[in-house]
Formats: sequence, C-alpha cells, structure tokens
Amino acid sequence: MSQGPRSGLAAVSSALLAMSRHLEVRDVLKTIVASARELLDAQYAALGVPDDHGGFAQFVVDGISDAQWKAIGPLPRQHGILAAMLHEATPERLADVRKDPRFEGWPSAHPDMVDFLGLPIRDGDEVIGALFLANKNCEKPEGGCGFTEEDEELLSIFAQHAAIALTNARLYERSRELTIAEERSRLAHELHDAVSQKLFSLRLTAQAAAALVDRDPSRAKDELHQVAVLAAEAADELRAAVVELRPAALDEDGLTATLRTQIQVLDRAHTARVTFAARNFRALPAAQEEAVLRVAQEALHNALRHSGAAHVDVTLDRRGCGAVLRVTDDGSGFEPRTVRRAGRHLGLVSMRDRTSGVGGTLTVESAPGKGTTIEMEVPGG
Repeated sequence: MSQGPRSGLAAVSSALLAMSRHLEVRDVLKTIVASARELLDAQYAALGVPDDHGGFAQFVVDGISDAQWKAIGPLPRQHGILAAMLHEATPERLADVRKDPRFEGWPSAHPDMVDFLGLPIRDGDEVIGALFLANKNCEKPEGGCGFTEEDEELLSIFAQHAAIALTNARLYERSRELTIAEERSRLAHELHDAVSQKLFSLRLTAQAAAALVDRDPSRAKDELHQVAVLAAEAADELRAAVVELRPAALDEDGLTATLRTQIQVLDRAHTARVTFAARNFRALPAAQEEAVLRVAQEALHNALRHSGAAHVDVTLDRRGCGAVLRVTDDGSGFEPRTVRRAGRHLGLVSMRDRTSGVGGTLTVESAPGKGTTIEMEVPGG
C-alpha cells in the first residue's frame, strides 16, 4: 500500500517540474494538459483560456491527433459545461457528460466522451482557464464516474500550481513585449540622431543644386556630387543602426526561443495558422543566428502579408555542425524566375545577401497556386 502514494507523489512532482521548465504561455498550456492527462490516466484532456468575447483566446488539447483536431473545426465557444466552469468557477465531475442537461452536443468529428472531470484554473478571484479530462482509463462502477473524489482533489492541487505557472508565463511574455517596445524606442532615437541630420543636409544640398542648374551649371554639378556623398553616408549610418543591430532577445534567449516567441505573436495576430518546430538544433555563432532570424522574419512577412496563406510552418533543424531553416506556406505562390528578373521583389535579394554573408545557401521553391518554401542552410562555427 505504501508504494502507491510514493508513485503518486513522484508523478505530481514530475508534472510540476515539467510546468516550471517553460516560460512561453503556449508551451506552459501544452505541458499542463499533457501532465494532467498522464497524472490521472485519462484518454483526453483540454485547457481553454477565455477571451472577452464569449470564446477562447487559446484552446489546447491532448490525446487528439492533429488530423482529428483539424476535422473538428473552429474553437469551441463558452457554452454548456465549459461556461459553467468559467462563470460559476465550480468543479464538475460527471459519470456521463452527454446526459448532463447543459450538454449541447459536439461536432461530428469530435471524439466520444463519457466520464468527465473539469475545474477552473484561478488566479485569485480571476478565472484564467478551464481544465478538463474525459474517459478515465479504468473499470467504471455501474452508473458511476471513473474519476474519484481523490482524483478531483489531486487535480485541484495541480490546477493551483498550473495557475502559478501560467501567470508567470504571462508576466514573462509581457516583460518581453516591454523589452521589445523599449528596443524599438531606442532604435527610433538612434535612427533620428544618426540619419536625420544627414537627410536634412542632403535635402538642402539638392535644393541648392536645383537653383544653380540654369545660372551656374558647374556649381550645380559640384552640389550634385555632394548629394551623392551625403546619400552614401546616410545609407552607411542606416546600415549601422538597423542591419547590423543584433536583436537583444538573441543574446538573452538564443535563436530557438526568440523564433518561437515571435511566431507565437504572429500566430495570435493573424488569421493564418503559424507553427514552429525545432529539432536537434544546436546554438550557432552570433552572426549565423542573426542571419537566420532576419531571413525567417522576412519570409514570414512575405507569407503573411502577400501570399494569402492559411498555414505557415517554420522549422529549424540541425544539419551537421550547421542548421537548416525552412519556411513553408500554402499561399498563392509565384514564379521565382519572373521575380528574379524583376529585381528586389519580395525581399529575396535581402534574404540571399544575408545568407551568403554567413557562408550559407538559400533556395526558393514556388509556383503560382502551389505555395512557397524558403530554405536557408548555414554552416556552424
């Protein structure tokens, strides 16, 4: 008998440690759901974070395949038992969720669920999520629920720690957003100080040249030469302020975490589904990591702003001592040869320059109506 409690305590400890390892909100949500399902040996688990419009800002599931989740369709609304957990902030333990008077049915592709255990996740008086499990893997008592009072108590303790982990992740993301805002402000001041005076001088010199064209062509020629000099200096200043500026997040978090955070923000901000996966990636020298980040940003901008894609997938894989970045979308696509002849379209020249600058290679696969894949391979140190 004594072996059971030790095993249970070890499982709880493992679940809590898993939650504490992540800082990004979506990673924390996934860990909470997976840990809860494993802890109570349930077939399905889900966690919904409500928005202010009767729906869910995020809804994470475990035990359902990607194909099943896609077939189910749009995120659920706050209704039925989910709404009760959010609005009444009370636990729900049911022998058969389908027989509850608040049950409102599921989409046709939704898996069948019977016994149910759910409860709100609270931060003080605020309900910040609803966590539920379904179909406990055990022998069910006749007409009874597979989930026990002990399960409910254990999940309640787990939910309290989940609230702490989720709140910490939210605070971390807000801190990161403030850091980004501060960096933008600093860059704006730097651009103003470094470039605006050059541009002002360039404008005055160009005006002087225009005034001298008719009455003193020789002096006008000298002024135009000065315009070229000032324009080159302004370009150099701009390059120093922007192109060579290493994002602060890279120094603090590394390439994988920086990309993941930026892609999560894009996923929330756009109707397209934007995903990221990193496999066996190892840190690269600073110049390579910055180049990979900049190419990823440019490729994402193109996919989200110009392609009309519904899905954009970003992967970062190890290849030898280096790495491969791949950005794939299911958008409208284009003819690469036409773009190449047209010059600096879609930022491809910039991406190629950044890639070649660190000794890498860039390939572009696309066709009208076939989507686009940008692949960048860079060597290691």
